[in-house]
Formats: sequence, structure tokens, C-alpha cells
Amino acid sequence: MDTPRLRRTLPSALATAAVAALAFGISAVAFADRDAGHRDEHAAPPAAAAPSAPSADHGHAGHGAIGVAGGRSVADLTGPREGAADVRFALTARTAQLALDSGLRVDALTFDGTAPGPELRVRAGQLVEVVLRNADVAEGVTLHWHGLDVPNAEDGVAGVTQDAVPPGGDHVYRFRPDQVGTFWYHSHQDSARTVHRGLYGALVVEPAAGAPLPEAVLLGHSWLRPGTEPVLAIGTGDGRVRRDVPAGTRMRARLVNTDSLTQTWTVAGTPFTVAAIDGTDVHGPSPLDGERLRIPAGGRVDVEFTAPATVALLDGAGPAVGFGTEPVQPPADGPVFDPLAYGAPGPLPFPVSGPFDRELEQVLDTVRTLRRGIPDVAWTINGERHPAPAVVTEGELVRVRIRNDGDDAHPMHLHGHHVLVLSRDGVPATGSPWWADTVEVEPGEEFEVAFRADNPGVWMDHCHNLAHAAAGMVLHLSYEGVSTPFSAGTGAGNTPE
Repeated sequence: MDTPRLRRTLPSALATAAVAALAFGISAVAFADRDAGHRDEHAAPPAAAAPSAPSADHGHAGHGAIGVAGGRSVADLTGPREGAADVRFALTARTAQLALDSGLRVDALTFDGTAPGPELRVRAGQLVEVVLRNADVAEGVTLHWHGLDVPNAEDGVAGVTQDAVPPGGDHVYRFRPDQVGTFWYHSHQDSARTVHRGLYGALVVEPAAGAPLPEAVLLGHSWLRPGTEPVLAIGTGDGRVRRDVPAGTRMRARLVNTDSLTQTWTVAGTPFTVAAIDGTDVHGPSPLDGERLRIPAGGRVDVEFTAPATVALLDGAGPAVGFGTEPVQPPADGPVFDPLAYGAPGPLPFPVSGPFDRELEQVLDTVRTLRRGIPDVAWTINGERHPAPAVVTEGELVRVRIRNDGDDAHPMHLHGHHVLVLSRDGVPATGSPWWADTVEVEPGEEFEVAFRADNPGVWMDHCHNLAHAAAGMVLHLSYEGVSTPFSAGTGAGNTPE
């Protein structure tokens, strides 16, 4: 186990137990009391909160709806309902036992019997229809299109945009993507456990016309079993890991972090460029040689290079994939890639100096308490678990200051929007416009980001270390005049984290 890496995201006293337990159904972190009649089925027994415990949940009470009362419902903010789909997929969630490359067998949750699930590849502008069926996943299942800014009703968050699909049920998603890039899908029902167990896959949106470079989609994932070390694996949408390609072939590798921990990747044997971050192309990328790419949980980085080359996960001498060569394990001590100053300045849809219509602040923290005499930890936003929603009005230009006062890194992920990174620790971004849907905020760091409120709905904004989200590090971005008829808690059968 890469112990230093684990300690960055979970306090050391809880790290090993918490990560393994979350993946296999045993809660090692205490949840806030959500509602006396509708407690989360995996929460610890009720107990009096310690005096230093953060305040109770606002957004996920078992019978409460999230959002601002008004004339529009999340359920009405759908993709196109009429017309034949240009491309149609059907995914069935089911339990299965899988054999990893290491020989380890895991009791997995799968889409169509595989993990990662089938790669979904579409073109920009196509009307996409995905039918989700649940064969036997007892927890229920949804499909969230991570990084793709779909209409709110298609976002796939149990208790916010839909009800979880129970065994024997189905749900239809329809949307027309206008972003081109690398995305992924995963369940957002009991996600802290079900994603780790295999409910994830790749989604690629290609340009409306033209032939892309030869490429591979590589998804880094940690498999966990009680009493064993995590097994880090690279999965691909088509099931192939090693690619035999002719020397001199210009290629793209799409790197996807499906873990709850930051992953470190690199390309060895040839210079490379970072072509895209979180599904957005980099403007004016320059060659790199041996740089380490720290990809936050949920994040994606596309790299381009000329074969032969090796693409490797460096965490704990992780797996490597050879392209036109046998894979080699590169050194783990290269310089760290910094997107803040990489590439060339490019066009922006709004001035980075504002003026801004609304200013928001998120203060992230780690709070240690005692619960029934047992050390407990909470990860909070503005001093609370599940704080009250942040409210915006459609069309506003919004600036958000995100400061981490705690001990742990937090990959903050806003659904339905990409944010433009303005600065980190007061240092302005000077390279290519850095658009992100997942921003890793290390202890002591402060980011300024901005976005246009142009996708109405009620949107999750949470730490994508899913154990932190399950313990309460979730708020919602609610548009004025939009509310949701869905609710979270065991009474409704919805537990999104």
C-alpha cells in the first residue's frame, strides 16, 4: 500500500479500515444524523454528538427536498424527449465475480458483466440515449456523466435528479453533448462503495466530423478487499491493455482517475504534450519529458506522444502499458506538471477580473471528534456537513474562493459546469485557460475559480474522495426558482454518496 498517498486523504488512524470498509459495506466513518425516522442504512447507531461535532445535515434529510422553492422542477429540465436517437446504448448493472490481472478475484458490481463497463463513444451534437437496467444490484444504481454538462434531469444523482433504479427497474437518459473530450460515467447511488466495486466506465465525445488520432482510454482503479492491500489496475473500455502500434505512430492516451485518491501518471520513452484537461483542449501545449501528472480523483488528462512509449501509473510502482514496446517502469521522481502556467493564453468567454455578479466561498476542513467514545472524523464545508445550498440566478457570473483549512486533500467536483481556474494561492493562472470540473485543493491551498451560471438546476458540489462525501462533504448549487421533487435517505431509497 502507498501509505503516504493514503494519508493525504484519510487520517492515518482510520485510513486502511475506512477505505476497505467503504468498499465492502462496513461504515468506518460516522454519518451525521440525517433524520430520526430515515437514517442512512449504513450509518453508525444513533449517539449524542460530541460538543465539537459539526452541525447536522441540511440537504439530505430523509423527507426533505433540496433547492429553492419555485416554478421549475428538476424533473422538467430534461434532454430532448422526442425524436429518434442517433446513438443508443443499453447498460445492465449486475453482480459478478471478476479476475484481475494480478490473479485476485473480486466480488464486483458491473455494467454488462465487466468493470470498467463498456466504453461509450459518441460524436458532438448526436442525440444520445442510454437505457440503464438494474439486474440485481441491491443498493440501486444510477448513471452520472462525470464532467459532461448535461441537462439537470439527466445528471444521474439519486435523491437530487432522480430516484435510484432498484433491482428489476430501468431508467432512460437522453442528451445531446456539445463538449468534445474525455469523460466517464459512474453510479451516484451509494457511490462511496459501488464505484469502488466496479460501477464505472469511459465516455468519449469525438468531434462532429473528422478522424481522431489512434488512441487508448486508460482508467486507473483500485480494487479493495477486507484484509488485503489495494490492487491498482489499469482498465480499458475494449478490454485490451497492451497496444502493438508501429513506431512513429502519433497517439493520444486518455487517462481517467476513477479512484478517490489522487493518481500520478507519466509517459516514458518519448516527449509528450498534455493535450486536454477534464475534457477541455489545452491551448498551445509545449513538449514535456518525464513530468509527473497528478490527476485528482475523478479528473482526466489527455496526453499525445509518438510511439514507442510507455504510459505508467507511478503510485506504488503501479501498472504500465507499452505502446509499440514492452512496458517499462519509469522513475517516480520527475518534476510535477503544473497546469497553472502550461500552454499559451487563449480566448475566454468572460474577463477574469470580473465584475462578478455573485461571490461564494467554500472553507474545507477536517474535524476530529469522539462518537460513543470512539475517535471519529468529519470533513466539512463552511463548518457543516451537507451545508445549506448555495443559490445563484441563471446568467450570473460567479466567482468562488475555495480554501482548505484541514489536513486532507479534497478534489472538489461541481456537477453541470466547468470552472475556470483564476488563481492558486494568489498566483494568477498565466497559461492556457485551465477549465476543470474537479479541482484538487491541498491542505493550506486556496483557489479562485469562476463560472457562468448557464445550466439551471440543482447540482451537487462535493469532494470526489467519495469517503469524504459520504461523511458529509457535499453541498448543492441551486438556481433561483428551481427545486427537486426527489429526496435522499432510506425512506426514499436514495443515498447518493
